[in-house]
Amino acid sequence: MFGRKSSLVSAPRRRGPRDGFSETVIKVVEDIGPAVIGVRRTARGRDLYDGAGSGVIISPDGYALTNNHVVRGAGRIEAVLHDGSVADAQVVGTDPDTDLALLRLAGRNHAAAELGDSDELKVGELSIAIGNPLGLQATVTVGVISALRRTLRSESGRVIEDVIQTDAALNPGNSGGALVDAHGAVVGINTAIIGGAQGLCFAVPSNTARLIVPDLMREGRVARGWFGIAGQTQELSRALARRLNLDAGSGVLVVAVSRGAPAEAADLRPGDVVLKLDGQATPSVDAIHKLLTRERIGKRVELQVLRDGSLVKLTLLVTERPDEQRIA
Repeated sequence: MFGRKSSLVSAPRRRGPRDGFSETVIKVVEDIGPAVIGVRRTARGRDLYDGAGSGVIISPDGYALTNNHVVRGAGRIEAVLHDGSVADAQVVGTDPDTDLALLRLAGRNHAAAELGDSDELKVGELSIAIGNPLGLQATVTVGVISALRRTLRSESGRVIEDVIQTDAALNPGNSGGALVDAHGAVVGINTAIIGGAQGLCFAVPSNTARLIVPDLMREGRVARGWFGIAGQTQELSRALARRLNLDAGSGVLVVAVSRGAPAEAADLRPGDVVLKLDGQATPSVDAIHKLLTRERIGKRVELQVLRDGSLVKLTLLVTERPDEQRIA
């Protein structure tokens, strides 16, 4: 009895070919996975690790993108590579306004991923997140692009534009990792989840990263324009908008003007409502932020302002925003 081979134990069934969906995901992970790193950090003045996140290498000489909040206040930073080895990393530059940071890893000939064109994304297409949630290295989750052109408030108070929403599961530690399309191109840097919600995850688009990387390499930060006001969105009555033939139903109420700022030199006053900048409507503070790009620094702009019920035109010289300022 015991010498006979049990009929209940049979040879493993031979698997058929994998489905196309699985083949796509496997290929992407094999191609991009080696470029995704774990980011470990210590607090300044301490040797104990106090935080972790993810990153994605974008050049063979070791430049890697991650989130600003992953490296903010860090002392020493280490990158855990795909093979488990550890490389020292230095912060090259940070941009709190987009929650992005650029690292430089020690060593050469790193596996690198390509930044894709996030403007080409379509809602419903495949999205693959690769990162190190809760320290679990090289974790892969799969979903779809749930929505495009969302906005997300950064820690600096400015709005990050064109944020990608996905339902590919993200957890603490995924921050800074790669969101990849079916062609193996990095289309986003994973940045945020909404606590208590399921399937609501967000990534900074690759095209935003592509725009700021040269500035981070060159100067360690991103220069933006500033004219020195504290403001808030001010709704306008329909009657007033009709009487003045205004396109927008709101503007930016000037609450305060910084001493010595371009706004003071241009005679912008508390109580004024900024309606347009160089002919473009400014219905909110975020709209002004969006217009104050590097290209406008050092140039004069024309403001259309509502003052005491009348329209006034002012000319203002845009300067570079001081690092400590978080107003327009």
